[in-house]
Amino acid sequence: MGILDKMVAEGNGKFWGFLGCRFIKGDGEEVQIALTAGEHHTNSMGIIHGGVLTSLMDQAMGMVATAAMAVDSCVTTNLNVHFLAPMKQGELIVTSTILHQAGRSVTAQSEVRDASGTLGCMATATFRIARVKAQNTESQG
Repeated sequence: MGILDKMVAEGNGKFWGFLGCRFIKGDGEEVQIALTAGEHHTNSMGIIHGGVLTSLMDQAMGMVATAAMAVDSCVTTNLNVHFLAPMKQGELIVTSTILHQAGRSVTAQSEVRDASGTLGCMATATFRIARVKAQNTESQG
């Protein structure tokens, strides 16, 4: 099972599943996920809540960063979001790609479009691979 397949399989009982995300395709260069946004994803103005859109982009960028670095996980250290057009209930497609890799850091970009292709928002984020804790090899004498 690949890194992305594992993330999707384990995500149903986590925030991924709570949001209602669906995996479309992905690898270490690009990830696409989708959401059929419903009334429970809207704010008081009847448009999709900015936190939902931000979460979708953070999720997709984290997935492409994880796949690009071929690791089990990474953490978001910086996230910049630009809201460009209101998104309404219906199909949303999120596309994320890698911008830059250096050492333990990856920078990605993401966008959310509706079914008609309208660009609703875009983001960039930096992710960092957490240090692996060293095994304690000292004797317990």
